[in-house]
Parts: sequence; structure tokens; C-alpha cells
Amino acid sequence: MDLQNKFNLGFFPTPLHQLKNLSKKFPGYQIYIKRDDQTGLASGGNKTRKLEYLIQKALDDNCNTVITAGAQQSNHCRQTVAACAIAGLECHLLLGGDEPKEYNGNLLLSHLLGAKIHFTGEHRKGEDIENLKTELELENKKVSIIPYGGSNLLGALGYVNAIKELKSQLLDQNLKIDYIFFASSSGATQAGMMIGMDIFDLEAELIPINIDKAGDKGFLEMVVYGLIKQSKQYFELKKKYRKKHIPLESAYDEPGYGVLIQNEIEAIKTLAQEEGILLDPVYTGRAFYGMLDYLKKSKLKMGSNVLFWHTGGLPANFLYGKEMV
Repeated sequence: MDLQNKFNLGFFPTPLHQLKNLSKKFPGYQIYIKRDDQTGLASGGNKTRKLEYLIQKALDDNCNTVITAGAQQSNHCRQTVAACAIAGLECHLLLGGDEPKEYNGNLLLSHLLGAKIHFTGEHRKGEDIENLKTELELENKKVSIIPYGGSNLLGALGYVNAIKELKSQLLDQNLKIDYIFFASSSGATQAGMMIGMDIFDLEAELIPINIDKAGDKGFLEMVVYGLIKQSKQYFELKKKYRKKHIPLESAYDEPGYGVLIQNEIEAIKTLAQEEGILLDPVYTGRAFYGMLDYLKKSKLKMGSNVLFWHTGGLPANFLYGKEMV
């Protein structure tokens, strides 16, 4: 696998800067943010990095059609449609639930970007992809499937490369990061980070905040472990990995996927009103709350530098607006 074989979609490097006002509220900690909400693809987000590799594969395979899946407010789906628009590919989305009377948030943007949308009831993770692929192939379409969340090893390369980018920024700023918080949901972002940290010798403790408690206990850890294990075919990893070595903080996922509670509202308002930066209600709001909780309870070593990796998701705020006022 070649880190250079990608279809350029984003604006990189994304900014890395200190949250000065927030740092003052937590004496003993210096808090930083990595702005992958600023990747530039249809309002940005972490999926841009993955899609650079996934779209390149579709083009390399001479495909003219892409299928992917997710929830109706999927950031991944919104960015996939945008990437397909740039690459000249037809894009089909399989979205969970029934068609709503009004389109809002990411769903509206996916529609505006030209997606051919199929509503799939209880199936929001691509369970019906193969059926649609067969139908499209009967229409002489050459189809590339992008998995739920872009979460395969090829997608994970986006965050292998992101760690290389982060290390360069840290060297330029003469900065060492002790802890990295981020939202973990479908696995490839976390796996890519772990692989990248191994390859590029970046030392920091990852604290991934679990977003979606669906599936058996330990399921996400197995996904991440599987991707890391698969990567050994292509990269020389220095560490020995076991499932028990996969970090995941699941203390904040009890409400379930996409369920907004006061925790997320508090986190969104805190970052917005202290630093002028907007989170989202599903992923980064939950992950940022987890970081705030760690800081309030002094669960991190005093004097440490803490990084929040902002993975985007702004459009979903417009769906949840009434709940936040």
C-alpha cells in the first residue's frame, strides 16, 4: 500500500493550535486542537482523509459508480458524495430509516451534492449494498463499494498519513502531546492513528471515546485490532498488538448512537463560547465531553499537553437545533 497513491480532496495540513481560553479554565493542562473539521470537502471532516485513498481505488479500478451506506445524518456519506462529484463518479447512498418529510443537516447536503439516495429502514450499516450492486451492474455500471464509515485498511491509510502530518507539525512547533482524545465509531480512524504512531514514532496516549454502543461488547476493539493485524502485510510495525492493547473509553456511550443529552449540549456550548469552534451533536460533542470530564476529574497527569482531534460533523447541528436551545 502506497501512502502517495491518493486522489487529492482536502486542504492539508489541517490547523493545530492551542485552545488558550479553555486551557485557562483547567490550570495544570495545556489543551490543543487538531482541526480536521477544516479539511474543506463539503464542510470538512475526518472522512476526507480516508476518501482520498478510497476514491483513488475506484478510479484505478475504472469504476464509474460508488455505493456506500450510513445513517441519514452520516458525515461519511455527505463527504463521499462530494468526493464523487469532484471525481466524476455516480454516488448511491443507502441510508437507514424512512424518508423524512423534510431534508435537513447532512441529508440535505447529500441531496444537494447529487446523491442517489435509497432509504433502508433498520439497515444503516450497508446490509443491502450487495443487492444494489447487482442491480446497478445489470445496468452496465462498474461499481466500487466503500464500506460503512470508510472503515477498511485502505481508508485507515488516511490516518496513517495524518499522524505523519501531526508529527511534522509538532516538530515545527517544538511541542510534545501527552494525550489525544477523539471520537471512535467505525474503527479506521483509530486503527490508522495507531499504525501511524508505530511507523512514525509518535509517543502519546490515545483516548478514543466510543460513540456507538451497538454490537457486542468488544466489537469495535476487534475491528481496530483486525485492521492493525492486516496492516502488517504492508508495514513493519515495531510493537506487538493484542486485542487487550486496543484502547477504548466507553463511559459516555450509554445514551446510544445519535441520542443527544445534556453532556453533548454542554460540550458543544463550551467550545463554541470559549473558542468560537463548533462541534457536532453525535461524534465530536460526545468525545469532547469525555475529554472535559477527564480534565474536571483530574484523571490526566498534571502538567500534560492534551490534544482534541476534531473530526468534523457541523451539519448535524441543524437537525438537533430545537434540542439545544
